[in-house]
Amino acid sequence: GRRVVRRMNPRYITIHSTQNYSAGAERHSLALKRGALRSPIRRGGNRIGYLIWHFTVDQGIAIQHIPTSEQGEHADFGGPGNLYSIGIEMCEERGSNVQATIERTAKLTAVLMKKHGIPLNNVVPHYRWPRRGKNPPNKNCPHFLLDNGRPGRKWSAFQNKVNFYYRKLE
Repeated sequence: GRRVVRRMNPRYITIHSTQNYSAGAERHSLALKRGALRSPIRRGGNRIGYLIWHFTVDQGIAIQHIPTSEQGEHADFGGPGNLYSIGIEMCEERGSNVQATIERTAKLTAVLMKKHGIPLNNVVPHYRWPRRGKNPPNKNCPHFLLDNGRPGRKWSAFQNKVNFYYRKLE
């Protein structure tokens, strides 16, 4: 589904939640492949007309959609979230085990940190990247890892999980 390839040297990993309760990683993968996830091209907004990110994770699988050396359209339009960030979407399919999805995401994040030399402080929620022209500019995403719409205790617990898996790789 991607129509434009832009090179990237990743410096961040951005964690998202799909807020789609009717699809797991495979269905999201098909939607991306078919170009079904459209977003209007507009100045200061989406640059290619499609949403695209690097990985989708659910309780049983992690699927890669584009190389980590390419920019996605998943965070903040033309800002550093898209220009320098690997995007990981966590699925929330109804009936799925969200804790298993979080665990799998933490493991994947640790591997990507190791592979690309990305420090833990650069593992950020989508919330980190303000979106020009949107209200509010900072999205409550991933909503189940934020406290009252902001990084707090839950986000710190996720980062601790990532760090645990990262240390196992050393």
